Amino acid sequence: MENMLKDFQVESNNMSEAAQRRWRKAVTIVKNPRRRFRMVADLAKRSEAEKKKRKIQEKIRVALYVQKAAIQFIDAAGRAEYKLSEEAREAGFSIHPDELASIVRGHDIKGLKIFGGVEGLASKVCVSLNEGISENDLPTRQKIYGFNQYTEKPSRTFLMFVWDALLDLTLIMLMVCALVSIGVGLPTEGWPKGIYDGLGILLSIFLVVMVTAISDYRQSLQFKDLDREKKKIFINVTRDGKRKKVSIFDLVVGDIVHLSIGDQVPADGIYISGYSLLIDESSLSGESEPVNVHEEKPFLLSGTKVQDGSGKMFVTAVGMRTEWGKLMETLSEGGEDETPLQVKLNGVATIIGKIGLTFAVLTFLILAVRYLVEKALNNEFTHWSSSDALTILDYFATAVTIIVVAVPEGLPLAVTLSLAFAMKKLMDERALVRRLSACETMGSASCICTDKTGTLTTNHMVVERIWISEKIVEVKGNAIDDVLTSEISGGVLGILLQSIFQNTGSEVVKDESGKSTILGTPTESALLEFGLLLGGNFDAQRRDFKILKVEPFNSVRKKMSVLVSLPDGGVRAFCKGASEMILRMCDRVVDSNGEPVPLPEEQEKNIADVINGFASKSLRTLCLAFKDIDNTCNENNIPDNGYTFIAVVGIKDPVRPGVKDAVKTCLAAGITVRMVTGDNINTAKAIARECGILTGDGVAIEGPEFRSMSLEQMKEIIPRIQVMARSLPLDKHTLVTHLRGMFGEVVAVTGDGTNDAPALHEADIGLAMGIAGTEVAKENAGVIILDDNFATIVNVAKWGRAVYINIQKFVQFQLTVNVVALVLNFVSACISGSAPLTAVQLLWVNMIMDTLGALALATEPPNEGLLKRPPVGRGVSFITMAMWRNIFGQSIYQLAVLGVLNFDGKRLLKLSGSDATEVLNTLIFNSFVFCQVFNEINSRDIEKINVLRGIFNSWIFLGIMVGTVTFQVIIVEFLGNFASTVPLSWQLWLLSVLLGSVSLPIAVILKCIPVGRDTTKHHDGYDALPTGEDLA
Repeated sequence: MENMLKDFQVESNNMSEAAQRRWRKAVTIVKNPRRRFRMVADLAKRSEAEKKKRKIQEKIRVALYVQKAAIQFIDAAGRAEYKLSEEAREAGFSIHPDELASIVRGHDIKGLKIFGGVEGLASKVCVSLNEGISENDLPTRQKIYGFNQYTEKPSRTFLMFVWDALLDLTLIMLMVCALVSIGVGLPTEGWPKGIYDGLGILLSIFLVVMVTAISDYRQSLQFKDLDREKKKIFINVTRDGKRKKVSIFDLVVGDIVHLSIGDQVPADGIYISGYSLLIDESSLSGESEPVNVHEEKPFLLSGTKVQDGSGKMFVTAVGMRTEWGKLMETLSEGGEDETPLQVKLNGVATIIGKIGLTFAVLTFLILAVRYLVEKALNNEFTHWSSSDALTILDYFATAVTIIVVAVPEGLPLAVTLSLAFAMKKLMDERALVRRLSACETMGSASCICTDKTGTLTTNHMVVERIWISEKIVEVKGNAIDDVLTSEISGGVLGILLQSIFQNTGSEVVKDESGKSTILGTPTESALLEFGLLLGGNFDAQRRDFKILKVEPFNSVRKKMSVLVSLPDGGVRAFCKGASEMILRMCDRVVDSNGEPVPLPEEQEKNIADVINGFASKSLRTLCLAFKDIDNTCNENNIPDNGYTFIAVVGIKDPVRPGVKDAVKTCLAAGITVRMVTGDNINTAKAIARECGILTGDGVAIEGPEFRSMSLEQMKEIIPRIQVMARSLPLDKHTLVTHLRGMFGEVVAVTGDGTNDAPALHEADIGLAMGIAGTEVAKENAGVIILDDNFATIVNVAKWGRAVYINIQKFVQFQLTVNVVALVLNFVSACISGSAPLTAVQLLWVNMIMDTLGALALATEPPNEGLLKRPPVGRGVSFITMAMWRNIFGQSIYQLAVLGVLNFDGKRLLKLSGSDATEVLNTLIFNSFVFCQVFNEINSRDIEKINVLRGIFNSWIFLGIMVGTVTFQVIIVEFLGNFASTVPLSWQLWLLSVLLGSVSLPIAVILKCIPVGRDTTKHHDGYDALPTGEDLA
């Protein structure tokens, strides 16, 4: 089977267009293309959208690079006039929305100056740049200047899904057959008998279409809810003088937005203030070179990303008045990439469809030829009546229905159903799946490269220890040890507070209740809180000192630096960051009086020992330093050496509750956990041991050492690496690339920073942090972990495995029905000249095995046993030997039973009378359905004997079982005229149920038969799962 599916192999991530086109070309038999490919990317639309996108980008490039010539032209021709509405005037606004939008869109610096700069524009829309807008003005601003929302395609209605289901070619053929049957039957057999056969087919089609449409519509609603969650972005704004977080959709013209590294610019706007603001405009203009934004180049465009620095912006245009809004319209075109499992099952459906089509054609030919031969032998070949036409039509309808059953259109769609169900459940468990393939691939993950901070730890940080003036001071709760205030001089304390309050990306702001709140990263907030506990005044410090330049922290620099002018006129640089790095930059140290003195080698070694001592107690260590700069130096350059060492700060970030158990679960599931962190190696090792990641035979390595290794050395050490400390994003990317390339691992990677984007993109599954993660990281990830918790990642892996296993169960069940229905009708047609299962009956069976079967088996919740087996490796056959064993075993039993009933049932059951044939055919149909009902129960576990475990946890499964049996009773007992059945005695009902239930012990016997399995050992040492009796 795998050899036949070679055209249906695609990558889970970064799928190539060539591979997408190849598998589409290989799909030859499709009953309903519109439904079958509904969840598959439309390459033609995507190509069209790409052209539109390039046009918009070209237009933006023209605006960016030809602006001077354009502005000169405008000056010569005169500026466009805009007429302000009366409503806007009454609201106090004095600038037209389009005029305001055109200033940023056209990068019209001259126009900006005419209006009096950003302050002038702010006054025209009634905004204070310090206080922001008033919350009470929101409705008015939205009405006049627009909402920050983009035009989206209207949702598909339920009737559209009904129409999609009706476009099935085989159902259309059956409808034609039904109408012809009614047309011929009425004149020959009269009313109402003449319409039963045709009406039965039409009612069956109606039922199939409605069940299919309801299932598809519910799926679409689930995806719509998830899509809404994906688009939720929260941004920091100032409103009514208070800092607060608001949804990107609630942003209005006049809002004051605070931007930091990794943020997406949420609307068009003008720069107010900031430090080293570097903007990546590639998503909008296609240009890869980042742009520095400052007072002279103050324009910020919606949809661009903050690559470095921080800043404040004034919003001038939102929604469809921005170029990003127009671009967003095109981005939704073409749909999402299909998943590897969807592609593979399209291949399986194609192969089985070809076999089914062959059998259907042969069945029709055999039935028709046999009928014609019989007429010829009876010398009736020249005499034709309407009943002959009805018989041939009946044969044709049976052949078409065999195609309905034989082409398993439901296979690829079952993947979508299962993924939609899993994604909804994962949302409840704090994981947002952005890409379908990520959820599916996570089930095969064999390695997780995880961050430490916030993922394995709580991210609730507090300063626990500090080394200053050669003293180690413990911070107990909210109290500072007396040593810090009594034995350390005011000079030392003063320089420490300056370093904390000046060199920070956090802020102390007042919330709505007037209470002081710290806004910023957990590390920054812990330091700032420590400074406040020491009695420092943040606002006073910020008023007295003027910040000249800021170099924000990022994962490459591993430090934050700031240049400030002192109240007495001097200039001072402050630096904080990775302990070893800051210590290397220092040649002096603060003495007990707060004065800089030379740093001897011995003291440097002592400080290094203090750093290691703090780190070995699981503390994050930061060092603080400063340097006074004489006026002859270039004010804009922050130095990289010659600093004076102030203090070592030890910050406690406790391990999350439940992480140790989650790591243990991963190891039991054959998933290797590797910690990749920018922290000190001793801190990383201590936390890794506490979590159970670092074991006796594992290796902890630093990023610089890893980078310097040759390819051969890397190949030798990578399988044993459990901790990588002081790593750069590039190290994470290299590790992921080699794990995938050298060892064939399926790698999941966590990331939160802008620089993690390449590793998230390269990995099989990118996991971005929902709380600490930047918008750039989230955009490159397949799954967003909303609570930043490692245990949630394990849940994603569990649900990913459930999706894979559930689809395998469904495939096993459906292929069994396919084999039995095909062979039974074909053999019966060859031998007896009639098919025991009619078109209506086959349509009912098709619904049991297709839509209802998918709902029952593809939506089963995961059990804990899923995480006690190794992951499915790359290139492993989807239809396993155990599945083939079960399929053929059950098929042989069902065919044997139904064959005996078909050919010798009357004699065995002593059936006589005029309705003996109808009773026998009804019994065969009833037994066949009950065989499928019990086989559906068997399919709940492919390898384990106890198939009833957890059955009461799956209410969908139970509901479908009960519904199927109930409707089967109705069909047999009350809808005989339409379904070609007759009511059965209780003895025959009992016989049908017994014959079906025998498949349960048959399954037990089959599962004790050992089957061949790949026994190759994983390079991390775990063995493949046993089979046969060992699993009982």
